[in-house]
Amino acid sequence: MSDKNLSRRRFLQQVAVAVPAGAMLLDKQAGAADMPKLDPADLAAAALLYVEDAADVDTSNPMAARFEPGQNCANCVQIQGEDGAAWRPCAIFPGKVVASAGWCSVWAPMP
Repeated sequence: MSDKNLSRRRFLQQVAVAVPAGAMLLDKQAGAADMPKLDPADLAAAALLYVEDAADVDTSNPMAARFEPGQNCANCVQIQGEDGAAWRPCAIFPGKVVASAGWCSVWAPMP
């Protein structure tokens, strides 16, 4: 099975393990400059279709069906850190920074 065609069950298993486990490891004292950039090939990133540039979202993938132009990490409720920074921490990928111009399938609008 290719990484782009994860089964729904495998996807849910990976997210169920990765998100809570990662959240426990988040060092709230660490600054974004101290964190590594999230690699799109990372298992959790790939499972959630993370891309560093929202223009690269594979809209043929059913998990990206709700993607709309204009959505990116910078305007997602999960983003943390300083507004305007190119790379910022994300609640979904603890301990890593994501590209503000990026996108993943967990994207949700800010209130």
